Amino acid sequence: MMDVIVAGGGPTGLMVAAELRLHGVRVLVLEKETEPAGHARARGLHARSIELMDQRGLAERFLARGERFTVGGFFAGIGGAWPTGLDTTHAYVLAIPQAVTEELLAEHARGLGVEVRRGCELAGLTQDEDGVDVRLADGTRLRSRYLVGCDGGRSTVRKLLGVGFPGEPSRNETLLADVELTASPQELAAVVAEVRRTQPRFGAIPEGDGVYRVIVPAEGVAEDRSVPPSLDELRQQLRAYAGTDFGVHAPRWISRFGDATRLAERYRVGRVLLAGDAAHIHPPTGGQGLNLGLQDAFNLGWKLAAAVAGWAPDGLLDSYHAERHPVAADVLDNTRAQMELMSTEPGPRAVRRLLAELMDFEEVNRHLIEKITAIGIRYDLGEGHELLGRRLRDVRLKRGRLYGLMHRGRGLLLDRTGRLSAAGWADRVDHVVDVSGELDVPGVLLRPDGHVAWAGEDQRELLGALPRWFGAASARA
Repeated sequence: MMDVIVAGGGPTGLMVAAELRLHGVRVLVLEKETEPAGHARARGLHARSIELMDQRGLAERFLARGERFTVGGFFAGIGGAWPTGLDTTHAYVLAIPQAVTEELLAEHARGLGVEVRRGCELAGLTQDEDGVDVRLADGTRLRSRYLVGCDGGRSTVRKLLGVGFPGEPSRNETLLADVELTASPQELAAVVAEVRRTQPRFGAIPEGDGVYRVIVPAEGVAEDRSVPPSLDELRQQLRAYAGTDFGVHAPRWISRFGDATRLAERYRVGRVLLAGDAAHIHPPTGGQGLNLGLQDAFNLGWKLAAAVAGWAPDGLLDSYHAERHPVAADVLDNTRAQMELMSTEPGPRAVRRLLAELMDFEEVNRHLIEKITAIGIRYDLGEGHELLGRRLRDVRLKRGRLYGLMHRGRGLLLDRTGRLSAAGWADRVDHVVDVSGELDVPGVLLRPDGHVAWAGEDQRELLGALPRWFGAASARA
């Protein structure tokens, strides 16, 4: 019997598994595909996701495989300078293919002892008060204390649970392909610039080695989306919008994506939880999908580990839904808005022109980029200090960096006074007495996901916050 089975070995599933293993949880990842995909739709990590990697000692691995960008246009493709003063030490977007992200996360998970079984498709599940029984497509039966469904937008886990997935079906579809072109870079750039004046859902981005990522609206919504589009269909749509197919040939991969927008009604049913695309789907505008899933995993991992270990306080596991469901709802709304702004109809185009003017104001530009990059997220943890509920960015300390102290996934009490104590929780919370010129509060209690659970200098208030997030004090204290 495993502690946790994770259905789905993509970025979200691998991150959940790795976070669980940091706490010694026995975890098994089931992935229905026999080999990793050689292609990927997602192409980047936003600031908060890079922070997660940094907090676990992985940032350098990712930075070495990607390219940093600080350019505007992330909100509906509307231009604008990259905002200054973002609350992060990673104020950029890291261009990195999803396949590389999965490779690095799989390496991290294996290094922690996570077992990943490929070619294993979950086909059935039942649960009782003590655990979850899982049936695979080949008839194999497994049992675990908990199950996490990270198995994508068509999630089998979600369907078997009977969790509602309300929202809107696709109204528009877009073709996406990695291909070679015979057109010269000069011709390509000129035509793309002209087409994008009226059609924001069009582009051709160099990927290196003569390969381009081509994006063009599809002719309509496919009746059977399991059938991939053909090269002829791609050529036809390029001619329809650009008057040329750019000599497209040698396709590496051709796919389509829609603008369906749906959000699971519940993220938890008993001992089964949902994360990533299994819990929410939306258009890829702003590049938020993969990042949203990684951040789900980071929120869930330590809480589920606490439940397995037996020290989770009442309500801790339910706080996963309470905190992450509103975040996903906000992402769905901003992607809906972006899709409207990318319409070719006169009304939406007028709104787009107006928003482009507004984004010249620094405050507006920063607000929208904070939405896209998740920097603006603040969980509702009640009344208190302005930092309460926010992720604390990495800060320099006298003896190093804050994130360098959080690689083990534990809570952390950063004490600038030397008068605070978390002695009863020493098995779950590291107490660090140090100073930082970048922090103007005497002390902060950080959850393992980096969000501030308490800030101040009153030991009695601290003793009220510690049990809420880290359970009862140890009897050994």
